[in-house]
Amino acid sequence: MDLTSLSAGAHHIAGRLTGGTGTEPFQVVNPADGSVVREVLLASASDVDAAVGAAKAAQPEWSGATPGTRAQALLKLAAVLEERAGKFARVETAQTGKPIKLSSEFDVPGTIDNTSFFAGAARNLEGRAAGEYSGDHTSYVRREAIGVVGSIAPWNYPLQMAAWKILPAIAAGNTIVLKPAELTPLTSLMFAEACTEAGIPDGVVNVVTGAGRSAGERLVRHPDVAMVSFTGSTAVGRRVAELATATVKRTHLELGGKAPFVVFDDADLEAAVHGAVAGALINSGQDCTAATRAYVQRPLYEAFVAGVAELFAGIRLGDPLNPQTDLGPLVSYTHRDRVAGFVERARGYGATVVTGGRAPAKGHDGTDLTLGAYYLPTLITGAAQDSEVVQGEIFGPVLVVLPFDSDEEGLRLANDTPYGLAASAWTSNVHRSLRATREIAAGCVWVNDHIPIISEMPHGGYKSSGYGKDMSQYSLDEYTQVKHVMYDTTAVVRKDWHRTVFGDR
Repeated sequence: MDLTSLSAGAHHIAGRLTGGTGTEPFQVVNPADGSVVREVLLASASDVDAAVGAAKAAQPEWSGATPGTRAQALLKLAAVLEERAGKFARVETAQTGKPIKLSSEFDVPGTIDNTSFFAGAARNLEGRAAGEYSGDHTSYVRREAIGVVGSIAPWNYPLQMAAWKILPAIAAGNTIVLKPAELTPLTSLMFAEACTEAGIPDGVVNVVTGAGRSAGERLVRHPDVAMVSFTGSTAVGRRVAELATATVKRTHLELGGKAPFVVFDDADLEAAVHGAVAGALINSGQDCTAATRAYVQRPLYEAFVAGVAELFAGIRLGDPLNPQTDLGPLVSYTHRDRVAGFVERARGYGATVVTGGRAPAKGHDGTDLTLGAYYLPTLITGAAQDSEVVQGEIFGPVLVVLPFDSDEEGLRLANDTPYGLAASAWTSNVHRSLRATREIAAGCVWVNDHIPIISEMPHGGYKSSGYGKDMSQYSLDEYTQVKHVMYDTTAVVRKDWHRTVFGDR
């Protein structure tokens, strides 16, 4: 695979790729076969400082640019991404193992669309209209950039998560330092290169490839970073919030999920079965909004389990570059073993593994899957509501199905985890759907579907799934601060309220 454009280094600082000053080597591995895609030197503290310095230097001019100027740069960026779509898809598949049809039909087009959206949103920073609210003053509200944003992105959607972090931040006039996951930094670096080619000034977008406990913590603690945006596990999110609090930084946290998939007894069974399979297995289940807990009202329960098991058995695992492959490997051997551990412990406490529950040997195309971090689509029944597989974020191709009787019980069970990122309700009854969307505590509730996202609508969680929004105008607002400006309209020297401090009326 041609990665010569990235040969200069693992970081993108002040508009150029650089090897940095780090000395710790790290191999980016293709989890489909264990081959090394690229070796990088992880960022040192000095590299993080240099990136923040570049962002700080670029911020005044970029925030002072007109919204139209920023919008034009983002439109050019969308065009550059479109030109390189095929390469982005291939590199994304190489570093993550996700099927090429997912990279080329979901990740890359979604990123391009998101870029086009924020080009428009850059020209739509709104404040309250001017008005005389006190009678003696005219007030208005400005939305202004915050400054330097330090962002940390996860490994499951490296390109899309880079875009979700970078685009609203720079559209609002901020500059940014992004730390991608060290497992999957390549498309983030390519995205930064594309930003430079699109005419976005040097230092506006910076990327440092490093480990969380060194580069990540250095970025979060940095005194010149005004805001931190993090996507990842709830446990790490708590650490990020703790570090950011020390310097009173604004934080935006998109954390873990354990999405319920609630099937009422009047649902279209075939649609629900197909939706569950797609919702559970997208990106090999490595998706914080993936359908992980299916609650099925008892009249449909057995047929639902049988239908999902049948479709799971027909999922095609194989070479991710084969356009017919449905499911690729997990992101690493370590993560594959972690997922397998959840399943084995579930067996140990009496749950039933209906299908899957092991690593496969051969793919649909004859690929030797033992070389990669593959795991079969796994369906589990008979688990208790308080069990680990129901409550914990497995982040793999594992779906747990539980029955319920009354609507009240189904909705109670759906809310019975610490998470609240996404959910879906399946019913043909409008009253049931309205109740479910009202009572399920999640940042997104789909009705008769699960997973679709669009640039115009917000993405973010409730409860331990974090706070703040990605995508949409709401995301742009996250990266601005509100300033109240107030003009005296009277030209009176001694104001009436002065008497409360000195003198009489």
